[in-house]
Amino acid sequence: MKIFSCLLLLAAVAALLSGGLQSATRAQIQPNIVLVMADDVGYGDFSCYGAASVKTPNVDMLAKEGIRFTNAYASSATCTPSRYSMLTGEYAFRRQGTGVLPGDAALIIEPGRVTLPLILKRAGYATAVVGKWHLGLGEGKHKLDWNAEIKPGPQEIDFDYSFIMAATGDRVPTVYLENQRVMGLDPADPIKVSYDKPFVGEITGVSHRSALKMDWSHGHNNAVINGIGRIGFMTGGKSALWMDEDMADVFTRKAVSFIERQTDKPFFLYFATHDIHVPRVPHKRFAGSTSMGPRGDALVEFDWCVGEILKTLDRLSKNTLIILTSDNGPVIDDGYKDRAVEKLGSHKPAGRLRGGKYSLFEAGTRVPFIVRWPARVKPTISQALVSQVDLIASLAALIGQRLGNRDAPDSFDVLPALLGRSQRGREHIIEHAGGLALRLGRWKYIESRQGPQRSATTNIELGNDPEPQLYDLSKDPGETQNLAPQDPERVKNMEALLQKIRQDGRSRP
Repeated sequence: MKIFSCLLLLAAVAALLSGGLQSATRAQIQPNIVLVMADDVGYGDFSCYGAASVKTPNVDMLAKEGIRFTNAYASSATCTPSRYSMLTGEYAFRRQGTGVLPGDAALIIEPGRVTLPLILKRAGYATAVVGKWHLGLGEGKHKLDWNAEIKPGPQEIDFDYSFIMAATGDRVPTVYLENQRVMGLDPADPIKVSYDKPFVGEITGVSHRSALKMDWSHGHNNAVINGIGRIGFMTGGKSALWMDEDMADVFTRKAVSFIERQTDKPFFLYFATHDIHVPRVPHKRFAGSTSMGPRGDALVEFDWCVGEILKTLDRLSKNTLIILTSDNGPVIDDGYKDRAVEKLGSHKPAGRLRGGKYSLFEAGTRVPFIVRWPARVKPTISQALVSQVDLIASLAALIGQRLGNRDAPDSFDVLPALLGRSQRGREHIIEHAGGLALRLGRWKYIESRQGPQRSATTNIELGNDPEPQLYDLSKDPGETQNLAPQDPERVKNMEALLQKIRQDGRSRP
């Protein structure tokens, strides 16, 4: 009897040890994942990417301890389509209605389709989004009621927890949503939103321009919230209105709180900051921290947010894969007189690249991209060609999840490049800003397109030209010399490939 009891005890101990080893192995294979998405931060805005007029020590530390990519891309040169592509693995140009959305737009990612959070949930991850959303809310059949449960939204595309703004900081409604309801709303003061006409009795950026604490340069002159003109009109919801100066603190606090609550399973956090999108109203403790005014100060505020996340992870979760990037390229004057142009000085938000947000030139979509995972990634600089649209396929490969034939049609598995095991990523990149461009190796082709060469409001070169453009980025990263007339055969071949990708409806084999 004693021998039998001893054998049972040994078997139990062996089972526990085996389970512990399996758990340890699973933990190594399935790291926590934090995706930090900056807003409108350009290729040259961080000091680790060459900026000298602003210091970003936390982002720099991330780059020092991880991989800094020099050929990484958002799929589009504006926020809604690039975020859509990243979460779905499908280029936004394939889908109508994926342009920059108004604040009352319906959800553009249909519930039930395969998304980045769904892939991770299938592997047992807790999933969360904190910060900017701008992918629409509600089903679109009826006008959205901001005073009731708001769905479909992040929960319906497989985020377990969400704390978001509905669209962007320059659009109404200027409130936070926690899960499916506006936070802090007084039912006796209901919210009404209109993108057609103002509400009687409410001031606007036109009627009370002289009283604004931040004046507008173009647009952004409808409803006035917190002394700042917005796009769209709003009334009610006074107890729920955000304070722009506190936004970075609020979002960071919610992100840290989510991390602290995760104790029994791996987690995925999509931390989408508002900085450095307009209106740039950083907290007073960051005001004056650079010589570049609110835009520069917002960069420092963003870096602080990154630092708070890193401190939390280093305290609680060593085995975490962090990806930091931006949704599109930089813009200086995007609608407010914050003196960003006047105070820019020698700072080059796009680095040596041409264009910016809204542009088919490189600065529209080539963005900072940093990967840190101390357990698996060695510090280096990578020239591998990667895109944010590849995150679904790559992370699915990392955690052992398979994609169906119709899932994430434009997402490639570039995991070896993301982990620094290879300097080879994609063969080609599609860049989208109204029209399309194709990067194939060192060559960049921009299809012919009618339209203005510069934006009348932002003064950014848009890349439009009635003739095709061809650039050798290895010799001419600033896209200054159009080689299309000298190399018509290459133009023809790249144009044919671009058309094939466009017409096939998918890039992934």
